[in-house]
Amino acid sequence: MKKITDERLVLQNLKNIRMAFIIQTIGVLAILGYEFIVDGMEGMRENPLWLVFMVTSISLAYLSMRVSVDHENNKKSPKRSLYIGLTVVTIISITAGILIPFTEGSTVMSGIIIGGVIFVCSIVPVMYTYHLRKSREET
Repeated sequence: MKKITDERLVLQNLKNIRMAFIIQTIGVLAILGYEFIVDGMEGMRENPLWLVFMVTSISLAYLSMRVSVDHENNKKSPKRSLYIGLTVVTIISITAGILIPFTEGSTVMSGIIIGGVIFVCSIVPVMYTYHLRKSREET
């Protein structure tokens, strides 16, 4: 099979892939919506499509971050953005960790665990964005 070199055909192929992805995502959401109506939240989360949907969403978010960093017009200081991101993530994690034990049926340990999970899950995109900006600055 020959590699497509015509830019119009490449663009059309990318549009076709995007449309297939949109249709696939709508189908997955429809199936998960049906599972939610029939079996509730737990039934929906037990469906393997839930995992596929979450992995797809996370992958799309990371790929979009790469495009948005490359599309930035002004040169942002990677270290300054990293420090701001770390500060915001830390404040949100600590706030969640402090407020969770005040909810009904939660303990201090639940607050620590949820705050830690929020911190770890939020720090990964901040570090990835820093890495992208740093590598863009070097080139």
